[in-house]
Amino acid sequence: MRSLNWHWAAAPALILTLLVGAACGGDEPGGSVTVYSGRSETLIGPLLERFQEDTGITVEARYGSTTEMATTILEEGSNSPADVFIAQDTGGLGAVQNAGLFEPLPEDLLGQVDERWRSDDGGWVGLSGRARVLVYNTSLQPADLPGSVFDLTDPAWRGRVGWAPGNASFQAFVTAMRLQHGEETTRTWLQDMIANDVVAYGNNSGIVEAVAAGEVEVGLVNHYYLHGFLADRGESFSARNHYLAAGDTGSLVGVAGGGVLASSDNQDAAERLLEYLLSDESQQYFAQETYEYPVVASVPANADLPGLDEIQPPDIDLDDLEDLEGTLALLREVGALE
Repeated sequence: MRSLNWHWAAAPALILTLLVGAACGGDEPGGSVTVYSGRSETLIGPLLERFQEDTGITVEARYGSTTEMATTILEEGSNSPADVFIAQDTGGLGAVQNAGLFEPLPEDLLGQVDERWRSDDGGWVGLSGRARVLVYNTSLQPADLPGSVFDLTDPAWRGRVGWAPGNASFQAFVTAMRLQHGEETTRTWLQDMIANDVVAYGNNSGIVEAVAAGEVEVGLVNHYYLHGFLADRGESFSARNHYLAAGDTGSLVGVAGGGVLASSDNQDAAERLLEYLLSDESQQYFAQETYEYPVVASVPANADLPGLDEIQPPDIDLDDLEDLEGTLALLREVGALE
């Protein structure tokens, strides 16, 4: 059984100093870096600890949702104590970049990943990839499952679907729908889902557990949550992933990523952290321990996953998922968020 806890509720938004001695390992002792992380401590914390051990650079990490961390950075502006912002999805990164708060990253760092997985303006770089899927209870047959997220508004799916509107990846998906199909179609889809008694959960792992328990039969999540449960509970776990039709908004492939704040006094250490997260060792960690897709081409994906070339996402530039505020306003307007 893996040591990671796959019940991924968001960690409290407080400053947490990683207490590994700064003198351990590394060839350049000293220095510090403050990370605002929209990724949970369970997922990214082990790599931050390894970075501290290997470099001697002290890491202070503040954890919360991507939306919360992006909003905090926007409010703090040039006075933010953050050196690095790590986000679950590119919506939060784009919002910070649009505010002019990122320092452009060096070309040699950006060049480690395909241009699909980095900002066109060089403000952020992808660190790991994920696909949107429909997780389903194994009492259903694949032939019973819809080909599109738009099918979920059919009365046949009433009360059978789970979503997590407070989750950053769901919000990026809604932003993608706004780009692909327009504001009115997206509003109508959200309203129809609510009218069809969609069930709201606090996070993706809660949806996967609910699907396996039969509380709902399908749920909109990122692909890797299921694989964590399978690793911990075995193949008898009663849920599997369904990949929606080519080009469907529900087949969106996104990235978690990071950027360096222009106001940082520790930009060298901050860039070194992003370099570390793109190293082969860190990319292998994402592939094997968190079941995400590596964004560095030299590192293979986990053999349990379909290849990225087998998934045909909608033709959407991840840089265009920047209108987080517009998506949050729409979700509040229809009543999906308070």
